[in-house]
Amino acid sequence: MSRPPETTPALIISHVSKRYRDGTRAVDDISLAVPAGVFFGFLGPNGAGKTTTISCATGISYASEGAIKVFGHDVMRQYKQARRRVGLSPQEFNVDIFAKVEKILEYSGGYYGMTRAHNAERREALLEQFALTKYAHTPFMQLSGGYKRRVMLARALMHDPDLLILDEPTAGVDVELRHELWAYLEDLNRAGKTIILTSHYIEEVERLCSHVAMIAGGKIVADGPLAEFTNDGKTLESAYLAITGKKQPDTSPTPATA
Repeated sequence: MSRPPETTPALIISHVSKRYRDGTRAVDDISLAVPAGVFFGFLGPNGAGKTTTISCATGISYASEGAIKVFGHDVMRQYKQARRRVGLSPQEFNVDIFAKVEKILEYSGGYYGMTRAHNAERREALLEQFALTKYAHTPFMQLSGGYKRRVMLARALMHDPDLLILDEPTAGVDVELRHELWAYLEDLNRAGKTIILTSHYIEEVERLCSHVAMIAGGKIVADGPLAEFTNDGKTLESAYLAITGKKQPDTSPTPATA
């Protein structure tokens, strides 16, 4: 069932910088607004600052400067309210690898204060949705890479967040599963859930997202509707390579020698 439209932006990042103790600036005075209900692509090369930005937005890391709000809640001063509205599926498998799949979801629901009955109901629904029911009592470490990705996404959705942040959610999965996840994410977005996606599969972002921002060298270098990057028949990949200063590979045939 679709939810009523949310008027407050899902995420507002205002002049945020993140410096580490050695002086490195992972992100440098970035500002970004993600409207509620959109499917938002966040692109950038390795080391550009994507994961750092996500970590600051979810309270895993703290910004050195600036402010971040999730649906109007400051992620530092109103941590509990902000964190409850966000579900994160990180790039790394940050779970107890010896824990069984069912327990991973159960612990996540408990963290968000779900009642035992609601926890069990939600857990069963997600296990079925992601074809994990037969693996409910399997330790995480024994799953294939694709099924591990399913568990991470199910965990992120356990408390039914309004904002879902996915950091490389289809890395290492086969084509069939990738398309299954695409369809499921599209359904979630149509139902009103805001989704932020980082991916090195640019065709994935072009397929799913209506808005795109690009980060390079810790700075936002482009931000706008997908159509702005793909007008005049251009691909998002060609726009991304041009904007981020990456050289597009030459695919023209080598001329024959006499």
